Amino acid sequence: MENRVEELRKKAGMNQDDFAKAIKVSRQTISSIETGKYNPSLELAFTIADFFDTSIEKIFIHERGRQNEKK
Repeated sequence: MENRVEELRKKAGMNQDDFAKAIKVSRQTISSIETGKYNPSLELAFTIADFFDTSIEKIFIHERGRQNEKK
C-alpha cells in the first residue's frame, strides 16, 4: 500500500523523530511506514490522519482503489 506520510510530514516541517514523538510511536515505525515496509494498524492510521487533519483515504492509497479510479 502506498502512502503520503513522508510528503505530509515534510510539508508540516517535521523530521521523523519529531513526528514519531507527536503520535507516540518510534522513529523506526515512521520510517517503515514511509518506505512501505509496514502498514499501520487501523488505529495508527486514524491517529496519523487526525494529526494531519485529513482522511485515511487521502494518506493511504490502496492499490485496488487506484485501479478503480482508472476505470
